[in-house]
Amino acid sequence: MADSESALPGPRGVGFLLAQIGAHAASKFGERLEALKLTPPQAGILGVLGRDSGLSQQALADLLGMFPSRLVTVLDDMEHAGLVERRPHPGDRRVSALYLTAAGKKTLQAVGRVARQHETELCAALNSSERDTLENFLARIAEEQKLRPGIHPGYRRLGSER
Repeated sequence: MADSESALPGPRGVGFLLAQIGAHAASKFGERLEALKLTPPQAGILGVLGRDSGLSQQALADLLGMFPSRLVTVLDDMEHAGLVERRPHPGDRRVSALYLTAAGKKTLQAVGRVARQHETELCAALNSSERDTLENFLARIAEEQKLRPGIHPGYRRLGSER
């Protein structure tokens, strides 16, 4: 290895930095959610159901790109915690529709506060204009990569064989 190569501070480049910051941000967000007794997947499910109440389990699994059998387990835990409830689907008695409970709605508001604080601290090195520019650039990249808006791609790995 040449001397100039050994003096480099480490891998840089957009892909590496996105992965590094993404892993850091996910870890810190997970730590913040622990105070609410939630996991990041549960927080995301609360968000989806807060925006789109009455989804069937299958529709939610499809939206998240998640294994339906794994989603059932997560929803069972959330129902046991009093955050979501299953009700008969108005169009098909064989299907359950998912709704946030009052506690689920209150918890979703707390998740929103945690998320805003998390984003503020994560982007502390940027002024508001820079932060807006970064968000716009990242949204363009996400769109070009055909990522689902508002859906973390990590759901696809939940319940998968390792």
